[in-house]
Amino acid sequence: MDRVPLGEATEAVEKVHLAQLAAGEQMGVQHFEIEPGAVVPMHDHHHEQAGFVYDGELTFRAEDGTETVVGKGDSFVLKGDEPHAAENRGTETVRGVDVFSPPRTNPDWGE
Repeated sequence: MDRVPLGEATEAVEKVHLAQLAAGEQMGVQHFEIEPGAVVPMHDHHHEQAGFVYDGELTFRAEDGTETVVGKGDSFVLKGDEPHAAENRGTETVRGVDVFSPPRTNPDWGE
C-alpha cells in the first residue's frame, strides 16, 4: 500500500478548485470545491465519474437541458462521454469527492 499526500488544489475554472487525492491504475479520487455562483461549462470525458457531496448543493445540467440537484449527503454517477455542466446556485461552497475510472490525473475540464 502507498500513502499518497494531498495534491495541491488547482483552479480548473473560475471559483472551481480540484485536488488530486489518489490515483491508481484503474481509478482516481479527487476533492472538489465549487464556490457560490461558479459554473462548470458543458463538457464530457471518457471517464466514468461517481461523486459524493458533503457540503452545499450542486445543480447538474445534461445536454438535453435536464437538471439534477445533488446536495449534502447525496451521491451521483455520470457515464463516460456523457456531456454535463454544473452550477453552484446556492450561497455556500459545494464540497465533495469524485472517483474517476480510469484515473483522471489531469483536473482540466478542457479534455
